[in-house]
Amino acid sequence: MDESKPLKVRLTFSVILVGVSLLFAAVVTDHWAVLSPKVEEYNATCEAAHFGLWRLCIKRIFMQEQGPKEKGCGPISLPGEHNCSYFKHFTPGQSSEIFEVTTQKEYSISAAAIAIFSVGFAIIGTICVLLSFRRKRDYLLKPASMFYTFAGLCIIISVEVMRQSVKRMIDSKETAWIEYSYSWSFACACSSFVLLFLCGLGLLLIALPRFPQNPWETCMDAEPEH
Repeated sequence: MDESKPLKVRLTFSVILVGVSLLFAAVVTDHWAVLSPKVEEYNATCEAAHFGLWRLCIKRIFMQEQGPKEKGCGPISLPGEHNCSYFKHFTPGQSSEIFEVTTQKEYSISAAAIAIFSVGFAIIGTICVLLSFRRKRDYLLKPASMFYTFAGLCIIISVEVMRQSVKRMIDSKETAWIEYSYSWSFACACSSFVLLFLCGLGLLLIALPRFPQNPWETCMDAEPEH
């Protein structure tokens, strides 16, 4: 048995936990994208927005005169009145005014649903790894690695769906937004994909049986793992 295997598994699992933490941060926060309308008047308030998978937040910012290349409202970090509400399709019967433009309902629901699958895969993978630590059940590492890989694939699909949603929203004639940028929640989702996907594959390679070390040694001759 490879004596360094437990150490490799623990190091890989530590990196995976960082990816899982980034995944949770991306799913529960609402800083995926920042939207800005065109500012017609200065020394007045304008409304910028940022949103995630579940909520949209409007921030009223007092704008002073900007440079010639700056046309939008913001940046979002400026002080101002802040108001957040869940998307209407996630709160049936709610009649609060959230947005003055048409949001991409299908895209939003799809991105949120796929992200939930990603979280589910990550949780199941973590349970499998913890069980393999407890009773030396190394065979659980293989399904755990696949669950982490699936989690990474699901979150990057959710990222792409969200990206297409923002692009369609900006291109729509019904919206007042002229500028957009991706924020730290979006970066967390992309980073979690890299860590979960690569470390999931790495965990799979670690969990595979040891290959023969010599050209004349066959898999049957190799020392079995205990």
